Amino acid sequence: MMGISIAGLDPSGGAGIIADIKTFSALGIHGTSAITALTAQNPNKIFSLMPIDSEYIEEQIDSIFDDYGDYISYGKTGMLYSTEIIKTVAKKIKEYNINVVVDPVMVASAGGSLLKEKNEIQEAKEEITNSFKKYLLPHSLITTPNVHEAEIISGIKIKTHEDAMKAASKIGKITNVIITGGHLNGLNTIFNKSDDEIINIKKPLIETQNVHGSGCSFSAALAGYMIMDNNLNEAIKKALDFTEIAIKNGNYGTLKQINSQQSYVF
Repeated sequence: MMGISIAGLDPSGGAGIIADIKTFSALGIHGTSAITALTAQNPNKIFSLMPIDSEYIEEQIDSIFDDYGDYISYGKTGMLYSTEIIKTVAKKIKEYNINVVVDPVMVASAGGSLLKEKNEIQEAKEEITNSFKKYLLPHSLITTPNVHEAEIISGIKIKTHEDAMKAASKIGKITNVIITGGHLNGLNTIFNKSDDEIINIKKPLIETQNVHGSGCSFSAALAGYMIMDNNLNEAIKKALDFTEIAIKNGNYGTLKQINSQQSYVF
């Protein structure tokens, strides 16, 4: 079993591609990757970011599918820095018919924007949001925004669960969506276009500082369980359980991905 992560590199090992590959490995999946940006960060602070040239991103993806194209049907995306990068990734997703879980990494949970300098944040958010909705989300399997990202994508301020359901319904016109519940008392809001209904899954909030990269790990686990032939609703439930266990066992400010079936720790 193989999958691909198209995302940024976090040198602290807690988020981005490294977290995705750890998650794939814990599920017994061989992970491949294409790096979209280099970051200088740790679980508490973002120092800087250097986007990768879109042509080189394209070459990375092409090199993987040149040899592994028969084995990869699912993957996930993480941080995509610019409209140009979003368009490039969307083009390759369509070309190689990849079923992607889109983690719309716009604002790091550690604080601050991963996209632009402070004086450009609002303009950048609008540009990136429009690009996501126009080029990438219509070709995705599902997107996994947290509350803040869901607000940006939907244009709906989310203060209550009712707000989250409205936002999920609006985003659901484009693609399947789960608004993760870390900022909603653990209540995850899911819209599955096939079922045409909203379902909610409550998970406990865990008192811990080891949460850096939780969104990356969840979206990678969701892609991983789809690779393992689960349907979408089953994959969501299993990915939520996987992430809960990874947070409970976390250290160094981030998660520890565990295959609970094999009790094997990465």
